[in-house]
Amino acid sequence: MIHFENVGLRYGLGPEILRDITFDIPASSFQFLTGPSGAGKTTLLKLLFLSLKPTRGLIRMFDRDIASIPREDLPMLRRRIGIVFQDFQLLDHLTTYENVSLPLRVRGKEEHTYRSDVIELLKWVGLGQRINVLPPVLSGGEKQRAAIARALMDQPEILLADEPTGNVDPPMARRLLGLFRELNRQGTAVLIATHDFALMDQVDARRMILSDGRLEIYS
Repeated sequence: MIHFENVGLRYGLGPEILRDITFDIPASSFQFLTGPSGAGKTTLLKLLFLSLKPTRGLIRMFDRDIASIPREDLPMLRRRIGIVFQDFQLLDHLTTYENVSLPLRVRGKEEHTYRSDVIELLKWVGLGQRINVLPPVLSGGEKQRAAIARALMDQPEILLADEPTGNVDPPMARRLLGLFRELNRQGTAVLIATHDFALMDQVDARRMILSDGRLEIYS
């Protein structure tokens, strides 16, 4: 599904943040991305979401070389990728329900085709009583769960999650991990960036460790 080969990235004339990154993400796979703060995990996720382009190396996604993809084709490709960043990116003037259903509305789907699914998912992530609340009223953990629900609504082929359990208590972290695992069983590839070793120990999955701009992989 995704192939990186000798990928490097630098900002301007500065030193390389990522160096000689090579790995594959097979369809329906599950992996963790970990490493010290500042190692470049979020930058790598942005490369995977096509919001950054590498300064060198090859990236192939869904059988296409991203260097040759026209700019106007990128939004369609991103629809195949679900992503949860640490800043949540919720729109403050939309309710929890409206934020989570936004990807479907953008695609032109009629509300009657998805309303029950959105409400069911919000209940599953513990936001059943917060459906009509605006983001400024939500706690950090509630915003995180709303962002996760939004990323899942479009049934992505791959889910990228940056510290998805960082603002929730251990029981909710286990519940969210169960949601990711169920999504994976249904065929979605999952990559979770995390510092939480207790979380990683709950799943027999590949670990990719990013340190000093380089990546090591342990199956």
